Amino acid sequence: MRSQNPPEKFRFIADQMLGRLAKWLRLLGYDTLYLNPAPDGKLIEIAKEQNRVLLTRDTHLMERRPIKKGIVRAVLIRDDAWEKQLAQLVSEFGLSPRKFRDSPFCGECNSLIQEISKEKVKEKVPLYVYQTHDYFSTCPNCGRYYWEGTHWERINEKLGSIFGEFSQASSKD
Repeated sequence: MRSQNPPEKFRFIADQMLGRLAKWLRLLGYDTLYLNPAPDGKLIEIAKEQNRVLLTRDTHLMERRPIKKGIVRAVLIRDDAWEKQLAQLVSEFGLSPRKFRDSPFCGECNSLIQEISKEKVKEKVPLYVYQTHDYFSTCPNCGRYYWEGTHWERINEKLGSIFGEFSQASSKD
């Protein structure tokens, strides 16, 4: 059900103005660091060392030497709304749609999540969720639990405007 390896070649690091975008990128299966706060120099250092694309809304950060010289790849995110930010990245990088439930990354901390047996979540999730779902995942780092709840349709509807047919295909699986 869940891939153990990140599905895409793109790895991102987002500055402190892009927390919501970072979360959505993770949930869509993209390895995305989010440090808040982090000095510009630290973001550039991590992007360079880990071969990550730096995502920022900071025009001054885009003027830093490693970015201007192409040592670090960076993208100036133009919009305030996360949906338009994601659409910009889809356009610029040709990001492919992912089934939300198949993301290997925790939306909160970017750790790889792991499948967990239903029996082990009995005391950790609401009783109704336990009774009506069979597949669960958990983050070994922050302890968050994941399951395919009713929020899937709303999430896929939002993503449908960005990825077109993705929302319909995902909800039919």
